[in-house]
Amino acid sequence: MRSVLDASLGVKWVMNEVDSALARRLRDNYRNQVHDLIAPDSFPLEAAHALTKAERRGIVPDATKLWVELMLDSPQLFPSLPLMLRALAIATQARVGVYDCLYVALAEREGCEMVTADARLLNSLQPTSPFIISLASVP
Repeated sequence: MRSVLDASLGVKWVMNEVDSALARRLRDNYRNQVHDLIAPDSFPLEAAHALTKAERRGIVPDATKLWVELMLDSPQLFPSLPLMLRALAIATQARVGVYDCLYVALAEREGCEMVTADARLLNSLQPTSPFIISLASVP
């Protein structure tokens, strides 16, 4: 099964958060080639941002170490630039951040599901984009 993985879910691989166990199961399935995970090339940047933010808040001791660990299992990355016009259209229509919409545009283009742990994104976009699914719904 091919799925777009967003950074909110990838970060759960290396942090102890709600649903981290589910995220790690997805990662393990990716490692075992049960799932094929893809993402726009903004994924590493977004993951680094989330991890350094967690470090500043004292939630994690070493963002760099966690980022390196996360990137060992990086999804296959696709260039963001070809996705940008569609991402901008989605962002404008739904009033959602462009970074998030890059993942949606990639899932549309590749004809696959997008898996997210971002409840706000799910609630905002799933009604018009039913291919966006929550981590909890991944088999």
